[in-house]
Amino acid sequence: MRQIVNESQDQAWNGYEGTYWAENQDRWDDVNDGFNELLLSAARIAERDRVLDLGCGAGRTTRLAARRASGGSATGVDLSAPMLARARESARREGLGNAEFERADIQVHPFGAGSFDVAVSRFGVMFFADPVAAFANAGRALRPGGRLAFVCSADPGRTEWLGAIRGLDGILPVGDLGAPGAPGMFSLAEPSAVREVLSGAGYEAVGTERVEAYGTWGRDAAEAAAFLLGSGPGRHLLGRVGTDDRERARARLVGLLRPYERDGALRLRTAALLVTARRPG
Repeated sequence: MRQIVNESQDQAWNGYEGTYWAENQDRWDDVNDGFNELLLSAARIAERDRVLDLGCGAGRTTRLAARRASGGSATGVDLSAPMLARARESARREGLGNAEFERADIQVHPFGAGSFDVAVSRFGVMFFADPVAAFANAGRALRPGGRLAFVCSADPGRTEWLGAIRGLDGILPVGDLGAPGAPGMFSLAEPSAVREVLSGAGYEAVGTERVEAYGTWGRDAAEAAAFLLGSGPGRHLLGRVGTDDRERARARLVGLLRPYERDGALRLRTAALLVTARRPG
């Protein structure tokens, strides 16, 4: 990797958060796998396509894309060294010789011009320091007429895990967590914001569709609450209060999640935007 400009995200994803995701990747896939078929079908990956996975994390979607592009290739890029190590090990274990991974800052990485036919992302494109610059740089990596498809967080009011966290307001300093358009996971929550960014980055035929999927967060409310509070946002909020309030928050969150227990699992709805676009031909 030659250059990093998104330094805050580089620190986060190579610190606690990146390690937490890498160590719990199977559980994160249980949360997000409901979007895989929506994403990959929208990308229309062909057998010989060269696929670029933006913000690939531990590589679940890269490996799925590699199977669809069995005569081509899939390249996953991410800032997080711990997650990329997990991705490489999973690809090796699954015998995917056409999947590779690279640590890179998408905003400035010197991708070869026209090196890919399609770019995809599952919740990996909401954290750019300069979204227009990042998408423009990824666009230059696509051949003329190349396709872009991604899923990003949207509709906070329809996202049940966020509703549960917001229910801790008064114990934890939840504030405006999940506000559409704010920096972070909901930065692209509004279709108008997506169209503005992608149009500014040089794409055409930008389309957005509101989609939802259910994911499994644990076996029961206690396990799901511990998982949620151990992730980046939860851990950050817990770190801002004392021991007594931490325990109160844990207990309340378990109570808020109890109604979602069913048949030995706790499943929550996540709302997203499915976005498609094209590099001009």
